[in-house]
Amino acid sequence: MKIKPFKAYRFSEAVVGDVGRCIAPPYDVIRPAQQKRLYEKSQYNIVRITKGITTPADSQADNQYTRAAEVFKNWLATGALAQDAVEAIYGYVQDFQIGGADFQRLTFIALAKLEELGAVVRPHERILSEPITDRLNLVRATQAQFGLVFMLYEDPDGVADKAIQKVAVQKPVIDFVDDDAVRHRVFAIADKKAIASIAKMMRNKTCVIADGHHRYTTGLLYAKESDNPAAQCQMLGFCNTRHEGLIVLATHRLVGGLDNFNFDDLLSGLETSFKLTKYPFDPAQGRPFNSDGTKLAARRQMLEQMKAEHQRDKNAFGIYGAAGAPSAVSSGPNCFYVAVLADASAMDSAAPDMSVSWRSLDVAILQKLILEKLLGIGDEQLAGGKHIEYVKDGNHAVDEVIAKVDSGCKQAAFFLNPPKIRQIQLVAEHGERMPQKSTYFYPKLFTGLTIQKL
Repeated sequence: MKIKPFKAYRFSEAVVGDVGRCIAPPYDVIRPAQQKRLYEKSQYNIVRITKGITTPADSQADNQYTRAAEVFKNWLATGALAQDAVEAIYGYVQDFQIGGADFQRLTFIALAKLEELGAVVRPHERILSEPITDRLNLVRATQAQFGLVFMLYEDPDGVADKAIQKVAVQKPVIDFVDDDAVRHRVFAIADKKAIASIAKMMRNKTCVIADGHHRYTTGLLYAKESDNPAAQCQMLGFCNTRHEGLIVLATHRLVGGLDNFNFDDLLSGLETSFKLTKYPFDPAQGRPFNSDGTKLAARRQMLEQMKAEHQRDKNAFGIYGAAGAPSAVSSGPNCFYVAVLADASAMDSAAPDMSVSWRSLDVAILQKLILEKLLGIGDEQLAGGKHIEYVKDGNHAVDEVIAKVDSGCKQAAFFLNPPKIRQIQLVAEHGERMPQKSTYFYPKLFTGLTIQKL
């Protein structure tokens, strides 16, 4: 992929004060409450452009996109945003913790020549029309790109990683800690030899879009309609798949609102293609859940078996639900389960048009053999979010999922292992798209660190 350095527009500390208060998560993960907090955080927070507040009085002449354009114009005029004097590739270092373990992810930010989806740039997720329209309206109004598309490439020599590590001993141009205790640092790589070595390394690379499918597709569409040569390139963030800090987390599923749902019937249906392991607990010792009772131990056993099966390349799910009285397959409501796929051939008929790589995905097996076949939740319901709630893995995600079942808000929970990087690559190589909410790359690349003005 052809990449090159650029002179990014960045927030000026002399005008805005604490630059960290101007940066925000990607627009598509910001909920209304967080949007409000970001507005209050700073009059210069990038959310005012990337996800501006809408009102009932919005019109074609006055709306979130026209207001974003005015804000951007004002920030440029007042010097709140200023262009760097020297062309650079930007090293982006994120330090974070998962489960008490420390990680560091290295990404470089550069302009890249936009390529059609296919041989050079490979997607792995489905693309929806509504987000495309939204982002296209924003770039038309502002003539700029604010968010980063997260791209994966493979380089066993770690050329860019070494360049980032070398410059990371210097003072960063941006350094802040977000609300999730992730430290974000950005360094300018201006050395021409380092830039040339990264560009040479990337020249023949194929990239997989990890995050930002709609943003990348928007860039392609805008490049076709614009007569501005600058629109042929887009600001992207690149991460080496060989880098140990590249982390993919699972996205768990909660099921609710199904008529005539019976957890015991679900368990019975699973036995056709899965091997079930029960982890019962004593409810008298399991409440409150954060006690040292047997419920906590059963939960731990479930997660440990899931991890072990994952390491053996087995397809396994954790399951928890509101069961009936104890039976041959159920221990009543007080039990966690692990379901391990025993009959892989079941996916051959369930998804005959898909590759072996796709049929081997945990999320695909869950979707086809459990949600669709046993619970009647098909593609239409999944696309509309009906009966399914997605919960991204994190420090308290498992407990939150369990609590929703215990409270009666949901009928069953399915805990997943994260997909492996190689699985994502293989599916992308086949030109296929993974099921919805298959990947959760953590942490997100934040918005407002560098801006590409077209």
